[in-house]
Amino acid sequence: MDYKQAGVDIEKGDRFVSSIAGLIKSTHTPAVRSDLRGFASVYDLGGGQLLTAATDGVGTKLKLAVQTGRHGTIGQDLVAMCANDLICNGSRPLFFLDYVATGELDEHVMHDVVAGIAGACREAGLALVGGETAEMPGMYQPGHYDLAGFAVGLVNEPDLIDGSRVSPGDTLIGLPSSGFHSNGYSLVRALITEDEHDLMQAALTPTRLYVQPVMTLLAGHRQAVHGMAHITGGGLHNITRMSPHCDFVIDHLPAQDELPAPMPDVLRRADLTPEQTAETFNCGVGFVIATPEPDVAEAALVEAGEAPIRIGHVEDGSGQLTLQAGDRLRF
Repeated sequence: MDYKQAGVDIEKGDRFVSSIAGLIKSTHTPAVRSDLRGFASVYDLGGGQLLTAATDGVGTKLKLAVQTGRHGTIGQDLVAMCANDLICNGSRPLFFLDYVATGELDEHVMHDVVAGIAGACREAGLALVGGETAEMPGMYQPGHYDLAGFAVGLVNEPDLIDGSRVSPGDTLIGLPSSGFHSNGYSLVRALITEDEHDLMQAALTPTRLYVQPVMTLLAGHRQAVHGMAHITGGGLHNITRMSPHCDFVIDHLPAQDELPAPMPDVLRRADLTPEQTAETFNCGVGFVIATPEPDVAEAALVEAGEAPIRIGHVEDGSGQLTLQAGDRLRF
């Protein structure tokens, strides 16, 4: 079973984004310093300061939280999906807002959700400054709810990382994921039955926050970072969003016995080709850094408590991904 059979058509989504690109760009002023390829938007405040912003949700992973009655970790997913995008251009996270929509407010459930959001904001250095709670009877099934998050950051113009320095010869360093994070869950849920409680619990492992190790790396060695990518929807192909002027070769990935649970079990059931796996899931790698100084970057990341992996390199090209480590993705 692939992602499209599970109900998600990635190609249709890409076509839709392309179709509205003109509408979005028609609102831009010269202060807008980003395009739709980036992970976070950039707005020029003047005086050499750039405001950055990112927004995201949690997707159908929410249904697992509802099914299991575990709502305390889904808030970290929401913050991580936004904060990890926000730091890709080198910006410092400032503040976060959330939006919660439900048919009928359950105060205990929402308290657990917001507690998770607040805890993740503290870890990411984000101030939770507000949000919106909407009760919409008839829009959601009983017990169900939806979440959206909005993160804002700041970067000085000389420190902006926009992928323009990504060059052939750069090394790609990956940071391990904690599981599926918050992507591909329409397929994940289709492959796990409701009586498989251990698998469902493992599938709720929250998305890792990469803010602290990345900020530590940038604080001491910003020159060693040419580009960064948060591996979300679209899997490893997110790496190509660093630059449309280079190709990205993946020649090493975590082995099956190194992948976090329940990734190996679920991928074995899906029976995808390596290419399908790489375009849907993070394959054990949640964040990728392109660097001309891999030894320096690795040492800084290890000192920050990370376990970096050299997963590939950059070549001259046109924004394509080449998967040379496909054997690692045969389940």
